[in-house]
Amino acid sequence: MAITHQYTWLITGCSRGIGLELVKQLLESPSNFIIATARDPAKATALQALKQTARGTLEVIQLDVDDTNGIERSVEEVTAILGDRGLDYLVNNAAINQKIDTAFTMNIDGWAQVFKTNVAAPALIAQLYLPLVEKSEKKTIVNVSSSLGAFGYGYGETWASYAITKTALNMLTYKQKAERPDLMVICLCPGWVKTDMGGDDAPLTLTESVTAVAKVITSLKPEDSGRLVNLRHEIVPW
Repeated sequence: MAITHQYTWLITGCSRGIGLELVKQLLESPSNFIIATARDPAKATALQALKQTARGTLEVIQLDVDDTNGIERSVEEVTAILGDRGLDYLVNNAAINQKIDTAFTMNIDGWAQVFKTNVAAPALIAQLYLPLVEKSEKKTIVNVSSSLGAFGYGYGETWASYAITKTALNMLTYKQKAERPDLMVICLCPGWVKTDMGGDDAPLTLTESVTAVAKVITSLKPEDSGRLVNLRHEIVPW
């Protein structure tokens, strides 16, 4: 049966973890056309292998979110791939962390890099990809955040540099929505997940988290925009 319509996705940070699992699950439906990014696509073997079993469409492109010029070049590549289509879902998933630190022990130079990756990069990507988002049906930007960035869920003194960047990402989302109320812009907390970053003590598996995340993204409501939403589709005060 021919596919009459596909939703278009751009997802950053897809070589492993949540990004890889999100691409995998979305590709189970032929209605999804996914452009997945990786810092080094040649080494992203698990991501590339998804092309063999995908029911949807997968394109893999090179993108280092810390490379401003690379982000600019990626827009040209994505525009060429999409043709006359817009970008329904822009998912800023790529993120990094320092070691588990505190406010009085964190490496300030290292924290600046975490801020660049976790906040400045999503801001720039949203700016540069805005014309493609505007051209789409869903007009949705998802900034993958964390309840660690919420005052009521700060979990004490640890994860300081990471938590501060997620609070900033939450505010970026609010500002994006305030400026462009015609867009759907959310920050989304996928929960504490068993990944390289989350560690083995995390209560959620990748499958559990991403199954819920995909459901939330595809069932967003107008009142969600500008807010921090968790994987149970609840608004998280921050």
